[in-house]
Amino acid sequence: MAAGAEPGYWDEETQINEGNQLVAATALEILQGRYNQSRGLHTVQRLYGCDLLSDGSVRGSYRHGYDGRDFISFELGSGSFVAADGAAQITKRKWEHDGIVVENMMNYLEHTCLEVLQKHIGYGQAALERKDPPDVHVSGKEEHGILTLSCRAYGFYPGMIGINWLKGDELRDQETEWGEIVPNSDGTFHSWARIEAL
Repeated sequence: MAAGAEPGYWDEETQINEGNQLVAATALEILQGRYNQSRGLHTVQRLYGCDLLSDGSVRGSYRHGYDGRDFISFELGSGSFVAADGAAQITKRKWEHDGIVVENMMNYLEHTCLEVLQKHIGYGQAALERKDPPDVHVSGKEEHGILTLSCRAYGFYPGMIGINWLKGDELRDQETEWGEIVPNSDGTFHSWARIEAL
């Protein structure tokens, strides 16, 4: 993605996130006061995003947490915030008082978020369309008169694969043992399947 961005884009994103650090620090102070906490380690979490659905509509949400618990949330289309407790009710009333925060949130989720999403998809198009076929190795080992066949698939991307054993035209899923799909250090994946051949 870094190579595809227009000049200065990531510097601008860095500045935005540095500003977000200041907002989070202020939020921590406010929330410590609301929960009557004078010291200790505390966290503020924000999760927001949008989806462009196949019918052209947009779904978006914003979630704000404190110390690992829900605090306040907003769903696009609802026009209001949902407070998780009494301390969050204060924030809800403040943010909904004049409608500016609600309007800004709806604008961000309907427009800005979607523009950023589409821009990032464009920047990462090559990675999103990347397809690396697996390097497949089959081996057998006989022990105590039982032949165990192993199939190992290496270096595939994306991280989805089906490894199946066939006897003639018959799929042998019942007898197959599968390994997990595991990431490699180069961003590809590997997996395996094993069966006792009878």
